[in-house]
Amino acid sequence: MAPALAPAALFGLIIGSFLNVVAWRLPRGESLVKPRSKCPGCDTQLKAYDNIPLFSWLVLRGRCRNCKTSISARYPVVEAVTGALYALVVAVKHDDAAQLVLGLVLVTFLVPIAVIDLDVRRIPNALTAPAAVLAIVLGALLAPHDLPEQLAAGAAALIFFMLPAMLSKKGMGMGDVKLAAVLGLYLGRAVAPAIFIALILGVVVGVAVMTSTGVTAGRKVKIPFGPFLAAGALIAFFVGDSLVDSYTDRF
Repeated sequence: MAPALAPAALFGLIIGSFLNVVAWRLPRGESLVKPRSKCPGCDTQLKAYDNIPLFSWLVLRGRCRNCKTSISARYPVVEAVTGALYALVVAVKHDDAAQLVLGLVLVTFLVPIAVIDLDVRRIPNALTAPAAVLAIVLGALLAPHDLPEQLAAGAAALIFFMLPAMLSKKGMGMGDVKLAAVLGLYLGRAVAPAIFIALILGVVVGVAVMTSTGVTAGRKVKIPFGPFLAAGALIAFFVGDSLVDSYTDRF
């Protein structure tokens, strides 16, 4: 399988470049296909050779060729992370077609969802809705025997987050609720450890913020939960079933 990892990583870099476009334009209501990418400083449209994923940013040292405006390191990071995750999915799930496809699709949606939530504190329905539909369609086509578990997990995750969201307006946002349901559709029973991991990560970061800024100021800092859900989902995608089996075997 080693030879397949390089093409997977390369394809992930290309997809990551497009996901940067999605993360920037979708929340702003802009077209995802036109115009071509341009420099944020001088509005010069980027040449094809200046828009090669990861490589161009490194060669240009993170600056526009024309005006030398600094280009955010977020762009190559998103590309590199997407490429690495694509390669990891292929490496771990290459012998399971359904899991392989679901994993690649899950990564493709979670990367822009996490970035957008960090940017604008919102998870667009334009991402969660098609992600949910694709999960059900792919599950029905590739692994119909697992579809009941997918649907049950999605419903359980939805209810788990819906209740606190309804009880407190300051708690979970509806974007997080919908995302949790989508994760259930992709992860099945592994959504449980995904949520648990996300909650732990959220607590750790929250404590870190309060430690650095003080408890009073830290409580006022709004931290989006979507990236934690995304991280928990990606971890659970690879080890979630093992964690569930370990827990049920023990208890």
